[in-house]
Amino acid sequence: MSTEGGNKAVIAALSANLGIGVTKFAAWGLTGASSMLAEAIHSVADSGNQLLLLLGARKARQEATPDHPFGYARYRYFYAFIVAVVLFTLGGCFALYEAWHKWQHPEAIESWQWVPVVVLLVAMALEGMSFRTAIIESNKIRGNVGWGRFIRRSRSPELPVVLLALRTNTACG
Repeated sequence: MSTEGGNKAVIAALSANLGIGVTKFAAWGLTGASSMLAEAIHSVADSGNQLLLLLGARKARQEATPDHPFGYARYRYFYAFIVAVVLFTLGGCFALYEAWHKWQHPEAIESWQWVPVVVLLVAMALEGMSFRTAIIESNKIRGNVGWGRFIRRSRSPELPVVLLALRTNTACG
């Protein structure tokens, strides 16, 4: 499988997460709800993950040197690994903290009840466009290989990371 592709999908995911983050910060400003602030910070962290993927792809394009005679292609995989660690470790710990905090101190939404619905609709639209871009970019290099095999064997780590991160973000909220 080809090693090309990925940057367009990563930029689409970055744009979506920045848009969602702005929406959530606006919702927090309107409602003062700590859950909106936590979600806004989550979106900023996701944006940082996409920046790491872009950094890895950029570093991987460096020419071979005497110190690195085989080039820098492994940087793509290293940064994709860092993103996976951040997503599942820090994201999971933060989710557990928020769950414990809400369990101990539940807060009811008293006003501005329409704001979370607007945030969800904006997030679904932006994530949907980003997911569509990731699918289109993946299909360019995937060929007739199934999705499971493509994700496991792709030489472009950015695409599986974006596809799987979008899928978990959409499923988790």
